[in-house]
Amino acid sequence: MDHARSAFRLFLMVMAAALVLALYHWGRGHPQDLPWTPLSLADPVGRFTNYKIAGLRDDFPACRLLLDDAAEAYGVLPPAREGGACGYADGVALTQSHDFSYAPRAEISCPVALGLFLWEKQVLQPAAQRHFGRPVVRVDSFGSYACRPIRGGREGRWSEHSHANAIDIAGFRLAGGHRISVAADWARQGREAAFLREVRDGACTMFSTVLSPDYNNLHRDHLHLDQAPRGGWSFCR
Repeated sequence: MDHARSAFRLFLMVMAAALVLALYHWGRGHPQDLPWTPLSLADPVGRFTNYKIAGLRDDFPACRLLLDDAAEAYGVLPPAREGGACGYADGVALTQSHDFSYAPRAEISCPVALGLFLWEKQVLQPAAQRHFGRPVVRVDSFGSYACRPIRGGREGRWSEHSHANAIDIAGFRLAGGHRISVAADWARQGREAAFLREVRDGACTMFSTVLSPDYNNLHRDHLHLDQAPRGGWSFCR
């Protein structure tokens, strides 16, 4: 009996070692799918990308280093404070780069900038090429920082906009001038609507909150993207 138990324990140890070794080799080719590997903007988006961005929420230097490593064109914003609830200390402004820009200029928290970089490279531009055969050259937004509660009311929880931790996307301009609008195209049939849903769904892997016209009437004309603290989970609608 003791011999059988010892053999079984040895079998379990061998299987555990084989599993660890297999996971190690698999993880070397899929760092984006492991929670303990560092975030790299050069990696494909994986199941733990949101979790890793969330871990940089309070580490502005590390967040900026990722933007530097990715050669993202940005400037650092001076800290802002408005009243007791609004302001930010990790703001960056994305500047025009390689025929791509935000209008108005995106002035956002650094984790939002990480999400936008990944979204542009891995979701937005591939979707534009698939649906239209041309790139997006401009993203139109309703802005980011706004000292207000959620839903724009006077009471209730403060919006992520009050910390520049969100951006509202109104539409896209393609090379050649064609414009895609959330307000005008979401409810229509055709490639514009398909493109908008694809970029909405893709944003869910690098933002903690993604809200579209499917969520409620308050979002009928834009996509709301934010990095609210959800512990690495996302809410996408």
